[in-house]
Amino acid sequence: MPGEFRRSQNWIGGASLSDAIFIPPADSYVNDLMGDLEKFLHNEGIHVPALVRIGIAHYQFETIHPFLDGNGRIGRLLITLYLVSQKILHQPLLYLSAFFEKNKSLYYDNLTRVREKNDLMHWLKYFLTGVDETARQSSNTLSEILKLKERLETALRNSAGRRTHSALALLAHLFKGPVISVKQAAGICDLSTKAANDLVGLFAKQGILKEVSGKTRYRLFVFAPYLDLFK
Repeated sequence: MPGEFRRSQNWIGGASLSDAIFIPPADSYVNDLMGDLEKFLHNEGIHVPALVRIGIAHYQFETIHPFLDGNGRIGRLLITLYLVSQKILHQPLLYLSAFFEKNKSLYYDNLTRVREKNDLMHWLKYFLTGVDETARQSSNTLSEILKLKERLETALRNSAGRRTHSALALLAHLFKGPVISVKQAAGICDLSTKAANDLVGLFAKQGILKEVSGKTRYRLFVFAPYLDLFK
């Protein structure tokens, strides 16, 4: 049922309802509960900071668990997209998955603590710690990306010779799409297949690209130094 609210009971953990860790509200309540959540997100009469509001909303969304699958991913996206909608983020660069996944049991324990002990404050402290930590990591990663871009542009200007224009065009594309084939490189740089193959070979020799398909034809390359910054 992709894109539709569930029309059956779901649960979290365990093999069935009888041994589930958490049982969300019955499907008959989902529409009304999601309506309440939507009203809360847009209710300007409730004066709370946006980060606190979306922290509460994330908890509520995961508790409603409105879909049969993908609730975790959608709930995390909800955080980012809400902050973009409020112009707190100009781009969707804050994604808390890594923080939540780092200690998944702590994430679930904090959600459960609200349900069982009505301790919303404890959840919000955990959530805001995650926002702070993730924002700092994102800022550091962006700084490293800019340093990498500057370093590689300088290296290509010094080594690509007459191919410098094409090399810089290919490098700029790799920051948008870090997986590429020779055919794609030819189209991006308006080169013949042979010239594109030679250019990709130069990138591979300099460690910018790494072949990952293991094929002799239709090879795929990844922008390894860039992807490594996100590990």
